[in-house]
Amino acid sequence: MRSPASTGLSRQKLAIAMVGLPARGKTYLARKLSRYLSWSGQSPAVFNVGQYRRVRLGAGQRASFFDPADGEGSAARAQVAEEALVDACEWLRGEGTVAIYDATNTTRERRATIASRFEGEGHQVIFVESICNDPAIVEANVRATKLESPDYEGEDPEEAVRDFRARLSLYERAYEPIDEDALRYIKIIDLGRDVVLHRIEGYLPSRLVYFLLNVHAQPRTIWLTRHGQSTSNLHHRIGGDASITRLGAQYAERLRGFYDEQARAHGEIAVWTSTLRRTIETARELPTTKVAWRALDEIDAGVCDGMTYDEVRVSMASEAEARARDKFRYRYPRGESYQDLIERLEPVILELERLRTPLFVVSHQAVARVLYGYLMELAPEASPFHDIPLHTVIELQSGPTATTERRHALGPRVDVPHKFMSSP
Repeated sequence: MRSPASTGLSRQKLAIAMVGLPARGKTYLARKLSRYLSWSGQSPAVFNVGQYRRVRLGAGQRASFFDPADGEGSAARAQVAEEALVDACEWLRGEGTVAIYDATNTTRERRATIASRFEGEGHQVIFVESICNDPAIVEANVRATKLESPDYEGEDPEEAVRDFRARLSLYERAYEPIDEDALRYIKIIDLGRDVVLHRIEGYLPSRLVYFLLNVHAQPRTIWLTRHGQSTSNLHHRIGGDASITRLGAQYAERLRGFYDEQARAHGEIAVWTSTLRRTIETARELPTTKVAWRALDEIDAGVCDGMTYDEVRVSMASEAEARARDKFRYRYPRGESYQDLIERLEPVILELERLRTPLFVVSHQAVARVLYGYLMELAPEASPFHDIPLHTVIELQSGPTATTERRHALGPRVDVPHKFMSSP
C-alpha cells in the first residue's frame, strides 16, 4: 500500500486544526483521526496544547487561570499554544504528512493566525469543529474524561466538576463558532449526529470526511479471536481453506459458552467471520446471525499457499530471507504483504468504527494482528509481531481516552512449532 503522496495524487501536506469548547470530544476525535491516518499510510502527529500547558506550567491550574481577563494566565496560555504551533509546523517541514493541532481555537482571530501560519508554509488547512448541543453528552464527557485529567488528579470529583464547569463558562463567553467563508472546515455535531462541510476537496480530505461520518464516541466491547485449530495448523501448512480439528471443535464449544456469558452481560452482540471454513465452523454454534467478510480472509500467501514452513525454507530460501528482513512489507509471490492487508481491511475498519453494538470477530492470525494493532493504537509496522495465540479471546474495551485489554485463554492448549515462518 502506498500513500497518495507517494503515488503523485497529492504532495501537499495537511494541517488539521481542532475547534470547540472543552468537553466536546475534540481530543477524542484528534486521537481517532491520527490513528486512522497512520493506518492509511500517512505520518500524522497530534499537538495537544493542553498537554503542552501541563508539561510547561504543571497540572492543576484552577478555572481562574483560563479567564481572558487574567493577563498573566492569558500570556502563559498564548505561549504554550505558540510552542505547539511551532512544533506542528516543524513536523510538516520534516517527515510528517499531517499535523493535528488540538486546542480550543474558539476565536476568529486565533483561527486566522493558524490558517496564515500553515498556509504560509504551503500546507492545506482544515478546521474540524466539534459542536455539542446535548447537555447529557457534555455531562458524560466531563465525568468520563475531565475527571481523569492530570488537572484534577487526587481531587474530590464533585469539586473537580465544579471547577471545570467554571472553566467551561469562561470559554463559552469568548466562543465564536466557525462561520468564516475563507476557511475549509468540517463541523461535527453531537459527535456524529450531523456533519457540515465547507470547501472540502481533494483525496485525503475526502477520506477524512468519510471516516468522520462513521466515527462515534459510544463505549463498547470488541472481542478478537482466531479460528479453532485447523488441519493446516496441525500440519504446519500456510493458508488454505481447511476445516477445524477435534481440538478446534472443542474450542468452538468453549467459545459458545464464553459468548453466552458475554451476551447475558452485554445484550445483542454482532458476529463477523471470514469466508473461510475454519472461521465459519468455529462460529457456527454462536446463537446469532453471522456476517462473513471476504476482507477478513487470511493474508494471501500466493504461491506459498498450502506449503509447509520447512518446504518454503528449503525450496525458496530467498523468500525466507526477504521476509525476515522486513516482515511488514514482504509480499508473498503472487500474494499479499501486511501492508497490503491493512489496505484490504479499510472497509472493515470503517464499519467497525460505525458499529455501536458489541462485536465478536472470528478471523485469522494476520488479520487479528492488524485489527488488534489498529484498536490498540499501535504502529502499523508492528502488526506482524503481535501475539495472537490460538484458542484465546482478546477482549478490548474502548473508552474516551484509551482502549483496555483482557485476554481469555479458553483452551484446549495447542503447541506451536518455532520455525522461520511459524506464523503468517
